Amino acid sequence: MTINHSNNTKESACKVTDEICLPDTKLPRVVVIGGGFAGLALVEKLKNKEVQVVLFDKNNFHQFQPLFYQVATSALEPDSIVFPFRKQISGYKNVLFRLAEVEEIQPSSNTVITNKGSAHFDYLVLATGTTTNFFGMDNVESHSLGMKDIRDSLNIRHMMLQNLEEAAITCDDNERDALTNFVIVGGGPAGVEMAGALAEFCKYILPKDYPEYPSSIMNIYLVEANDKLLSTMSDNASTKTLKFLKDLDVKVLFNESVSDYDGSIVTTKSGKTILAKNLIWTAGVKGQFPKGIDEKHVVRGNRLKTNSYLKVEGYENIFAIGDIAALISSDTPKGHPQVAQTAIQQGKYLGDSLLDIIKDKPLKPFEYKDKGSLATVGKRKAVADLGKFKFAGYFAWLLWSIVHLMSISGFRNRLMVGFNWAVSYFTYEKSNRVIIRNFKPKTKSLSNEEIS
Repeated sequence: MTINHSNNTKESACKVTDEICLPDTKLPRVVVIGGGFAGLALVEKLKNKEVQVVLFDKNNFHQFQPLFYQVATSALEPDSIVFPFRKQISGYKNVLFRLAEVEEIQPSSNTVITNKGSAHFDYLVLATGTTTNFFGMDNVESHSLGMKDIRDSLNIRHMMLQNLEEAAITCDDNERDALTNFVIVGGGPAGVEMAGALAEFCKYILPKDYPEYPSSIMNIYLVEANDKLLSTMSDNASTKTLKFLKDLDVKVLFNESVSDYDGSIVTTKSGKTILAKNLIWTAGVKGQFPKGIDEKHVVRGNRLKTNSYLKVEGYENIFAIGDIAALISSDTPKGHPQVAQTAIQQGKYLGDSLLDIIKDKPLKPFEYKDKGSLATVGKRKAVADLGKFKFAGYFAWLLWSIVHLMSISGFRNRLMVGFNWAVSYFTYEKSNRVIIRNFKPKTKSLSNEEIS
């Protein structure tokens, strides 16, 4: 007796000519690489349309990057700010997800090569985002931690908690200082928010969890190469942010940059040294994308130069959106800001444009609409630039909280984050102070010569 296992789902019919199993289709195939804000906004626009959409990502989940710092400082669990792609697209009849890392693009044959096989495309969209840029400083890269992935956030959390535990054990004063000193490099939104969250941890959690030494033992340094914080925001936002951080006892170093780090001693270009076994790097990013794109179309920041329709220069059916895209014009000589609202707007725009291209309709150029900027510096402290309206304090923080809460994918995730925020609002409690796995940073013991 022969049993016939039939499958009537949208992924039932596979083309035998593809190494990666994909349903045969007469519809145009749009391959999207990267499921960040830009990629998901595009997929949302193309759902249930007359195209086949294949989303490739090396993770099986979307990450809400604006709240990485809260995972790093024990305020949130990682599963509250990640959302599975398959759950996201479960109602999208024309969208497929494949867990694979795209390693190469072959434009001449309209093929992408992944670590799991190859796939053909009619239109290719690069939404691969960015990675941490250490500007060629190998020592700094080896010994510090960036914050561009949920795993980075967990590593920071484990590093912080393990070092605090080690500080409670050691009898060496210099070693204790190094274990409890934190250096954050970069005064942009990520660095400012991380510094504020760490300062609140020091002020409200440290005295309760570690009564054996005073909270003053934990020093937080924010190193910024320019002469102001939040350089893309207004002077008002920068000034208020500096005040908020100083009120939290964060030591802000302006016109200073890190030149070397061996895991225990931070060295700056001016010759200053700081004992610290905790260095968090938020000072720069660079684009990341598979090989196969002609280097002459790559511009500063390792971004892909596009025209006003987000088509990668030199290609007819390859597009770039989000942080990886650099739409260079007289109005945007450095491209659009690498923020979530840019990525979302470009994803939505390209979704409509691809449908117009397929129908041979004329295209309108992409126009970015700046909806303003927000940054938080701890509980009840934030800054807001909304057009002509520039304000700071409680109402800015409330607006920041609402905007970020509503932007998180999934009702359950919003509920979890909202509940954690409500508890923290009244108690300053951070309940996720657990070391789940052992994190082993590349550090070394301090010698008397180095300390002196």
